[in-house]
Amino acid sequence: MSDRDPEHIVLKPRDVQWDWTGLPMHYVDDDPFLTHFANVLNILLPEGEEWFLTVFQQAVPLIRDDLLREDVIGFIGQEATHAAAHQSLLAHLAAEGLDTDPFIAQLRWFFQDMLGDRGLTGKAAHGWLVERVAIIAAIEHVTSFLGDWILNAHALDPVSHAPAVLDLYRWHGAEEVEHRAVAFDLFTHLDGRYRTRLRAHLAAFPLVVYWWIRGLTCLMAADPLRPGKPRWRDWYRGARRGLLPKPRHVLRLFFAYLRPGYHPSRYGSTGQAVAYLASSPAAQAAL
Repeated sequence: MSDRDPEHIVLKPRDVQWDWTGLPMHYVDDDPFLTHFANVLNILLPEGEEWFLTVFQQAVPLIRDDLLREDVIGFIGQEATHAAAHQSLLAHLAAEGLDTDPFIAQLRWFFQDMLGDRGLTGKAAHGWLVERVAIIAAIEHVTSFLGDWILNAHALDPVSHAPAVLDLYRWHGAEEVEHRAVAFDLFTHLDGRYRTRLRAHLAAFPLVVYWWIRGLTCLMAADPLRPGKPRWRDWYRGARRGLLPKPRHVLRLFFAYLRPGYHPSRYGSTGQAVAYLASSPAAQAAL
């Protein structure tokens, strides 16, 4: 753990359960674009987080700091529950006619083949493991931003047709804020060089954007009720209403990670995340 984090807490997974009975296909303001913008998370996150788990489990034996090891194990537990929770919503949407299989197949190829172990051994395997930890740290920079955003996106409350979905995203977002420093601290422990961090960020950030756009395109085309195509103006319109992150904030997010003194603990509020988890219906039901 970094000594710069004054809000350190013990990370623990929460065994949340969800009931999606009666959930409409377009559960955000009856809008396909807004709904499928969110639905990308239900595919991208489970596939990506399964890969996170594989990489971090390989990294655990290399950790020489007991507190960091505890944080990484807690991170692994939380990410596993995230994947399962989003899979449950994805299964409901698939049962309602949304075909997500083509996009899932593309993501599995990317995470398992392109970012898998590659059959390496020795120093090459260690170097590739460190590179992947650096990539995960860069991705966690994005997910913690999204977590902080959803916790403060109050404009979503009156337009969401399913409070349980909003709770799902905010529960997940709160846990992303809770463990926002773990991947970065693990990378720092194993390597920490700025050039490695920069290389990972310059690869990961465009890939996150690319897969989000590709996923949105696939889901809107596969919509069983109102198929269509995403348009940039739909993002700007949603952002003006406070229903999506603003493009300028996403750009600011990119540059923030380039700062040599960057550390995730300086962004977001652990206190706010813990407070939400203390009021989340699903998290409280899991106690």
